[in-house]
Amino acid sequence: MSEPAPTVLLVEDDRNIRRFLRASLEAEGWRVFEAETVKEGLADAAARKPDLVIADLGLPDGDGVELIRALRLGSHVPVIVLSARSEERDKVRALDAGADDYIEKPFGASELLARVRANRRRQQSLRDPDAGTRATLGDVEVDFAAHRVTKGGREVHLTPIEFKLLSVLVANAGRVLTHRQLLREVWGPSRVEHSHYLRVFMGTLRHKLEDDPAQPQIFLTETGVGYRLVLPASA
Repeated sequence: MSEPAPTVLLVEDDRNIRRFLRASLEAEGWRVFEAETVKEGLADAAARKPDLVIADLGLPDGDGVELIRALRLGSHVPVIVLSARSEERDKVRALDAGADDYIEKPFGASELLARVRANRRRQQSLRDPDAGTRATLGDVEVDFAAHRVTKGGREVHLTPIEFKLLSVLVANAGRVLTHRQLLREVWGPSRVEHSHYLRVFMGTLRHKLEDDPAQPQIFLTETGVGYRLVLPASA
């Protein structure tokens, strides 16, 4: 018996964008529900328990950030923001509120679907009982139980902080994490303003684990916002 189709809730007041999103997502096998306001979105999310939420920020009855905060009170459903707001502060605000990803309008179907697949994989891995013990990032293997990392079969020494940073990124693979989120998770709440810590340790992770640290393929920078770990296609 085949698994039921995954469900996605679109919270977007622009009918043309909803039509485009529905066509793109249904072609990928998603079952699509639609809402036009914060109020409708919260009601539908509670009733339908979707596997993914895609939401605009500028909604007729309020800010999409409030929708995200309300969702996060009782749900870990992945939330992808689609917004014409391109200021870094808007991205950081949405991500700090609990969004998993942020895509600027206008956007292409291929970018959207790639982000959807990444968030879907992350959500599925959270339900996998073995996902918390091992991870594969191309030719990099991480054994969390043994605190052991190898690249191309050769062991790579990571400091405790480097390993903790890697662990947080892997646990949130595909998700954009802001500087403050990473600093809080790795160094604690008293260090959320010390972004230079993060730059230094991201640099050492890239040097040790990327094939070309100058052109990273796993540890990506979201300019002015934070970082995102991308699982290589072979992973």
